[in-house]
Amino acid sequence: MNELNTPKPLHEQVSSRDGANVSIWQPGFQPAPSKEYSSQNEVFDVLIVGGGITGLTAAVQLQELGKAVVIAESHTIGYGTTGGTSAHINTFADTTYAEVEQDFGKESAQLFAKAIQEAVTTIKTNAATYRMDCDLESKDAYVYAEDESQWKELDSLYESALRAGVEAHTVSQSPLNIPALKVIHFPHQAQFHPLKYIGGLRKVFEALGGVVLEHTRIEEIKQENDLHKARSGDQVIQAKAVIYATHIPPGGINALHFLNAPYRSYVLAVTLEDEKYPDALIYDMQEPYHYFRSHVIEGQRYLLIGGNDHKTGHDDPQAAFEALEHYTRQHFKVKEVAYQWSSQYFVPSDGLPYIGKMPGSPAGIYTATGYNGNGMILGTIAGKILSDLIAGKDNAYADLFDPRRVKPLAITPEAVKENVDVAYHFIADRLSTEELDSLKEVPFDTGMIAKISGKKVAVYKSPTGEIHTLSPVCPHAHCFVNWNASEKSWDCPCHGARFSPQGEVLTGPARKDLEKLNLP
Repeated sequence: MNELNTPKPLHEQVSSRDGANVSIWQPGFQPAPSKEYSSQNEVFDVLIVGGGITGLTAAVQLQELGKAVVIAESHTIGYGTTGGTSAHINTFADTTYAEVEQDFGKESAQLFAKAIQEAVTTIKTNAATYRMDCDLESKDAYVYAEDESQWKELDSLYESALRAGVEAHTVSQSPLNIPALKVIHFPHQAQFHPLKYIGGLRKVFEALGGVVLEHTRIEEIKQENDLHKARSGDQVIQAKAVIYATHIPPGGINALHFLNAPYRSYVLAVTLEDEKYPDALIYDMQEPYHYFRSHVIEGQRYLLIGGNDHKTGHDDPQAAFEALEHYTRQHFKVKEVAYQWSSQYFVPSDGLPYIGKMPGSPAGIYTATGYNGNGMILGTIAGKILSDLIAGKDNAYADLFDPRRVKPLAITPEAVKENVDVAYHFIADRLSTEELDSLKEVPFDTGMIAKISGKKVAVYKSPTGEIHTLSPVCPHAHCFVNWNASEKSWDCPCHGARFSPQGEVLTGPARKDLEKLNLP
């Protein structure tokens, strides 16, 4: 009998995520305990790799269609970006309808709008149908411009939204006490508690007979005849189809790694002295933009404010938090910064997500990536598209988001710049590092890339003084990782792989840990 999963001790059954900072969603959220599961050469219809909103949305729909589905999550459900989102549910996206019109045409912009609306409806329907206690609330949204340049951009956003069939109105002011030249109101938006929502999806999935395997990292998948055999340690999971719901497909170099750029976004949850919390979703037009909303956790209301996005592994994360706090204190009477955390997303080269059959892979392997900053919406529609494709059902959005699409007009100079940046870091990060005479020079609870006896080393010293020496070379594409002092992780600036201080994989596309080095 082949045991695929064993229960974790009770003290490990707590909400965790892919960074050292605690998000507002983690405290008070008790994840479902892992169940023991054993199989004797069972063949599943579908293996879903990744337990976030994409994987669980697809899993529920497939199980409802009568498919036998297993989810393999390398950590715990909600460990990745879903557990670190700010959880806005919008009828508009970071890629504006104007941008989609320009690169794909007016009909595609309208189709994009319909896909987004279907995702919003799906979340609301799931919450109501399955009676999920996930803090789902309908909200109005406001986007405002503060100067003439932003006014022009906001006009474009507004007019293209109307052409795409999205309800929007001009109004005199936003709920914030921030001067604005123009404000656009989008009704019928929403917000929720993302971990409670996917926790609800998990309960539905398991009640339908689905299997969840946590702490199960898929190290490789090989095709044999018409089956895909996924290996995790000594375990082998067999399935007729595979979905990579991992935010970016893992493994060797894939075309999608060059068509998506990894970014980090920063969020604060603060309490206010005057209790003037906005009861709406609000966005400015700065670059990078800021976003605001409030949420009640265990009776306490918090203001959530996010922004200061930058490419993973590039800028100083702590400086991003400090700038975000400074901006917040300029506009609100902050009593306390209760939480601060960051999360990762991938920006697609042509503005639209890649959802469908994975390029360059055997038949029966699917993926979804490139959600930009709209993972809750696009992850939901991705789950529906992927389940339809596997079930042989027509899906109106499949062609628009097909990862194998070729849209020359949509390949922007920004995409070229991102890949030039990858090449730059591949070379430049190898040229300058600090020379250390002794590992004793490394501060406590700190990581750094150093040259020791002529050798480049990634060094981390724990709070208790334990030294970990690792190769700084990311095993995915051999770029050098950088130390993220805020989230306590090694982050790859090329394709976004992230590792714990001890070198263990936190997020893909890397599948292997950083190599441990034994220094004299």
